Order: sequence, then structure tokens, then C-alpha cells
Amino acid sequence: MLKKMPKVKIIGGGLAGCEASYQLAKRGFMVELYEMKPTKFSPAHSRNELAEIVCSNSFKSTLLSTASGALKAELEILDCLLLKIANTVSVKAGSALAVDRTLFGKAVEEELKKFDNIKIIRQEVEDIDFSQPTIIATGPLTSDKMATAISKIAKDKFSFYDASAPIVEAESINTDKTFTTSRYQKGDSDYINCPMDKDTYYSFVNELVNAKKATLHEFEKADIFEGCMPIEVMASRGVDTLRFGPLRPVGLLDNDGKRPFAVVQLRRENSAGDLYNLVGFQTNLTYGEQKRVFSMIPALENAEFVKYGVMHANTFINSPKLLDSNFNMKEHENIYFAGQITGVEGYVESIMSGLIAGVAMARKLNGKSKIQFNNLTIIGALCNYISTENENFQPMNANFGILEPLDEIIKDKQKRKEEYAKRAILNTKKLKEMYFDGI
Repeated sequence: MLKKMPKVKIIGGGLAGCEASYQLAKRGFMVELYEMKPTKFSPAHSRNELAEIVCSNSFKSTLLSTASGALKAELEILDCLLLKIANTVSVKAGSALAVDRTLFGKAVEEELKKFDNIKIIRQEVEDIDFSQPTIIATGPLTSDKMATAISKIAKDKFSFYDASAPIVEAESINTDKTFTTSRYQKGDSDYINCPMDKDTYYSFVNELVNAKKATLHEFEKADIFEGCMPIEVMASRGVDTLRFGPLRPVGLLDNDGKRPFAVVQLRRENSAGDLYNLVGFQTNLTYGEQKRVFSMIPALENAEFVKYGVMHANTFINSPKLLDSNFNMKEHENIYFAGQITGVEGYVESIMSGLIAGVAMARKLNGKSKIQFNNLTIIGALCNYISTENENFQPMNANFGILEPLDEIIKDKQKRKEEYAKRAILNTKKLKEMYFDGI
């Protein structure tokens, strides 16, 4: 028999909302998790399951020499449910953690349903009850009614473009025009590389820049967020921009041992390996133009597109003015936020915010002090970033640049990153003992 505990309302069954639900439920709290699907879908969502992955299926690098890898290591220490699940439904992607998005969503929902104290309610929430402990994790595609409710307390609201890449059937890829070596011949060759010669590349860029784009309507005045820039916008910045970006050939040698002029990479989309997404090809081209222009890539001349790229508006609140480092509203003690709506950018970062909001809520309801973060961990630095006054506040990914400098100067870039990661892991263990255990 579960001990009667305060009930927490979580609005939004995405990555952050699901992780927050787990953190609260495992600590004995009653959770009501509200998800508006399948009654209502955002412009970018299409699946019924919780924790739907909308854009890329990659959770980025697992290497400790990267900030995303260090963040994953920190989250593992803090018993992050969604990261555990991601590892069980992963698909081959070299040193990156990529997931089968269908299996991922189903697994998350199955795990949460194992808890008797989590009630999943499939309906849209249209207002905020300030008397009930609540975590708002509605994501960057918050419904209009909920967005209106949030705007009444959030004051300033920002928006930026976000875009997802198309997906093709593996059997429709012309493998005679691909090669599978890894970059710099390091690690597994889990990507399919589609080379382009000079003439093909420049023709492709020309058509890409001049292709018809989907009408954005209310999104047209938004600022494009650099981390998810449409490939046609990137190409418009210079004819060779793509060759120094997502189509860079550096470190890739074809079957003849030569470096191509440009390379499009395809990454596994699911465990079966029958679907691949075009890496870095977030786009706002019309579906017809995507088919026409992307088929100019030699290996994709007969590609069957099972999903075209889409573009949509994302919103995030002015967190530095509204939230503390525990994702708690400064003016409404019962209200917490989590996910990309807070200004953390990325799947794992969103999961992290849900974990912290859930634990912080549990501490509050148990009469314990707030978590005090320093900038020695990726988690702490991100929590401090979203809560520190910043006139030019923009979404932030995990990166070593937001960490406190190391005590010693290390000139070797690789070793310096590894030291950042080691220090972050050590301090996360201390953080766990101080704030996460025993609540």
C-alpha cells in the first residue's frame, strides 16, 4: 500500500514530462501526467505514444570527450529513466546514441504504466491551477490554449524555427553509388556515405537555394535558431557552405581511397535498418521540391521518401526572468517548467530538465532545501544558464564552454575536454549524495 503523498500534475507527455513523472513516482508521489494526443496533435507530432521523437533520432555523441557524452554520464549517475531506455532501443550510429523512435516511445510508456501512482490522462490542459503542484512540460509546440495560459504568467515569449529531416527507405538507396567507411577510419562505419562530384554538388546547391519553400504564415517573422537551421538557408549563405557543414568530406575516403568533393551522410532510423534519415537535412522545402532536389544526390536518384522534412515554430519562455535554477517559477512556488520551453536545446538536455524539475519538486514537497548548482557539471551549468539574467537569452545545448574553467591550463584540446568530463562526473556524484539520495 503506497503512502499517501501529495499529487503532482505534469502537463505534457514528451521527454521532459515523462522523466519528471518517473523521478516523482519512484519517490512515492502521486502523478497525473496529461498528454493531449491522440485527441489533439501539434503540427509536428504524428504518433500516439508518449515521448515522441520529432526531429532527428540521434541523442548525439556518447564520447566523454564531448559535452553531450559527459551529460549522458552525469544523467546515468542520477538514475535517468529515458536514457536507460534509449540505450535499450538504440540503433547503430557510430559513437552517437541514436534510437528506434517507435520502440523508444512505446518503451517509455510501458515503463511509466508499471507505476500504480502514475495516472496517464489523455486530454488537453487549457489553464494552470496555481494551487496544485504542477510541472509544465508542454514543449516547444505548446497548444494555443495552453500557450495563452502560459503567456499570462510568462510575460515575454520568444520563438524560433525548428525543422526535421526527411527519411528514405534503405532498399531504395543506390548502394553502387555509396561507401561505408567511417570518418578518419575511426570506429564503426554505421553511416551510409553518398558522394557528390563537383558539378553535381554545385547543381544541387543551385536547385536547393532556388527551390520552392512551404508557406510559414505566422512563423515568417521568427528568428532561425542556428542549431536546427534548414539546409536551404545554410546553402544560401555561400555556395561552399554545405561542404564545410553537413556535407563536409574531410576524413572520408571512398572505395577508391579518394576524398569526394562533398558527401551526404545517411543514418539508421530504426533497429531493422530499413529506414535512413538524411543527416543535417532539416528543411522547409515543399514535399514535391524535396523529392526533386534531394533525388539529385546520385545515391538517392530513386529514393523512396517515407517521411518528408517539416518546419514548425518553437517557443520558449524568458527563463532567466521567470525561473530559478531548479526550474521553479520565482513568483509561483507551485509551478515548475521543464523541457525545451525553458530554453534548453536538445533531447538529452530536455530529459535533464525533466529530471531536475521532478527531483526539485519532490524536495520541495518533502520540505527540503533547493538544489544548489555550480558550474562544474553540465547539468549545473545548464540549470544556472537558464536562470541567470541574460538580455540576449537563446536556447542552449550542452557544451564545455559554459563550465567553470579548469584549475590548470591544458593545451591539448582532447585532453582538456576529457578533464572537464572527469571533473563533471566526480561533482555529479557529490551532487547525488547531497540532493538526490534519501528523498
